[in-house]
Amino acid sequence: MTSPKTRSKAPKASISYQGEPGANSHIACVNFAKELAPRACPTFEDAIAAVRNGAARYAMIPVENSVAGRVADVHHLLPDSGLHIVGEHFERISHQLMALPTATLTTVKTVHSHTHALGQCRTAIRALGLTPIVEADTAGAARMIAAEGDVTQAAIASKLAAQIYGLKILKGDIEDAVHNTTRFLVFAKKAEVPPAGSGPVLTTFIFRVRNVPAALYKALGGFATNGVNMTKLESYQLEGSFNATMFYADVEGHPDDRPLKLALEELEFHTAELILLGTYPRSPFRETLKARNGGAEEAPRVRSA
Repeated sequence: MTSPKTRSKAPKASISYQGEPGANSHIACVNFAKELAPRACPTFEDAIAAVRNGAARYAMIPVENSVAGRVADVHHLLPDSGLHIVGEHFERISHQLMALPTATLTTVKTVHSHTHALGQCRTAIRALGLTPIVEADTAGAARMIAAEGDVTQAAIASKLAAQIYGLKILKGDIEDAVHNTTRFLVFAKKAEVPPAGSGPVLTTFIFRVRNVPAALYKALGGFATNGVNMTKLESYQLEGSFNATMFYADVEGHPDDRPLKLALEELEFHTAELILLGTYPRSPFRETLKARNGGAEEAPRVRSA
């Protein structure tokens, strides 16, 4: 598959995201595909709809953060969206405390931002004695602070947001963890599956196991016996039921590769429903992370009793 970064440029081609100009998703769009115009949307559903109705070529949706965990509930958005996963992107998130040009650290009393941004800066917020207030998104909070003109209010957002809305950064890089990184998935109306053997890829799917004993164990057995690495597995409830559980999974490999093909065949035998969401290139960030952690994508966590 040809990367979106190297495709021929279209004059009005865009990539949609949830949030306002200056949001971290806006920055991720620019870093992923500079030739596409970022398109701000009020909600995740609107960002997806923009692709479905042809207003945008791709949608950039955050799905998980290294500090806050799951971001967007793509499990519920994807099956009925009619879209396909065609890429992934990792964005290092740096949070800035910003306020009006005349404000100082002594004048600000409250800090506004998205709930995940507030959670990722919990230590700094407590140290500064600020009261956190949840807003719809980071850039929206910055725009609100600029519009209201109150020196007692601050926002947590990106450097780009501070530039766009004319705010002063009172304290930079206040996130609690240096590894604060968000994984985004890129969606398109048509599948863009790279040829088998063209490079390292991930395959994402959702499935529902049959309501029988050891169903999940049996369903996943094929991945172990065929040597397929599963990088992500999450469960979620279906339609308010505590019995019908769906699973979301990312695995390494191409469906045309014999190991994954056999594993998926065994999975399908033990499931009531299986939906492939996309096969797409692995982000180079994963290799960087492996090298940093001595060959593992995640550093080992050791806890004493």
